[in-house]
Amino acid sequence: MRNKMTPDQQFARLVKVAIFGFVMIFSYFLLADNIIPLTPQAMATRVVTKVTPQISGKIKTIAVTNNQTVAKGDLLFQIDPAPYELAVAQSQLALEQANQDNAELDASLAAAKADVNASKTTAHQKRSEAKRLDALFASHGVSRQQKDQADSDADAAEANLLAAIARLDKLKISRGSYGEKNLKLRQAQNRLAQAKLDLSYTQIHADQDGIVTNLQLEVGSFATIGQPLLAMVSQKIDIIADFREKNLRDVNVDSTALVTFDGEPGQLYQATVSGVDAGVSAGQFDANGRLAEPQESTRWVRDAQRLRLHLTLNDTEINHLPAGARATVQLLPDNSIFGLFAKGQIKMISLLHYIY
Repeated sequence: MRNKMTPDQQFARLVKVAIFGFVMIFSYFLLADNIIPLTPQAMATRVVTKVTPQISGKIKTIAVTNNQTVAKGDLLFQIDPAPYELAVAQSQLALEQANQDNAELDASLAAAKADVNASKTTAHQKRSEAKRLDALFASHGVSRQQKDQADSDADAAEANLLAAIARLDKLKISRGSYGEKNLKLRQAQNRLAQAKLDLSYTQIHADQDGIVTNLQLEVGSFATIGQPLLAMVSQKIDIIADFREKNLRDVNVDSTALVTFDGEPGQLYQATVSGVDAGVSAGQFDANGRLAEPQESTRWVRDAQRLRLHLTLNDTEINHLPAGARATVQLLPDNSIFGLFAKGQIKMISLLHYIY
């Protein structure tokens, strides 16, 4: 006849089963944490570009709506171009004025050169006459007054020549180089180019493909240079996952992983490791001139440091995930048997997303 277990024996048996189950579960998690690491600290991110005007002015038109998908080069909004069109017209007039000023300087230069030539002829004549009268004075052919007057006229003519040469040099400096190298022309052309560039800035186009978000513009509102007016969310998804340091010992670029998102229970996506961040903020110190501040802790086992991993989804059709979508990432080992355990582990977690 089969002996019936006493309550104490039944309790002892349950305790043994519980201890065995605990040891098995603990052993599995210890092994899994080292061989098939997993982290729920992951999310989908997208590059967010702040669209900032490079000029100031009133908003004239808005060409997009909130959450609209746009392509690179599409018009987002336009600033009133009227003031900048006037600036272009003013710069064109300034360029014409510079050409006219150069033409006037060319005419003045021609007159100055003629004046120098005339002054040279006059000075030469006066000096020749002064020498002739000096010779006659030596032979008592003319009076001293006539001699001194001739010398004075010669000196005055030479002074006039020097003044004419100085005026010519001044005009040459003012005229500067000829052709496209002329300073005044280059300055006027530069102002015109800047005015045209500012006019082009009145139309703000998308620098990349993306989705317009946080659109809070109204026609007639004033745009200030350097102040963001809307955000462009990139269509490229980057998965970031934070793992403990020890979990990344055998991980490198092109390692494979499985990703499940909280918003898509039961769905698994293949991913590839694209990189590991070079550091975290805890390892960054400011050079503030103060002494070091060692961390104080009474714990025997400190919290593990986490490093950030970047992953790229292999499924290029996934473009509906919002930035910030939470995810769970399972790294896959090279061993096929451990790989089956890893897939089963992440699959179970993905199914649990139906209830939490």
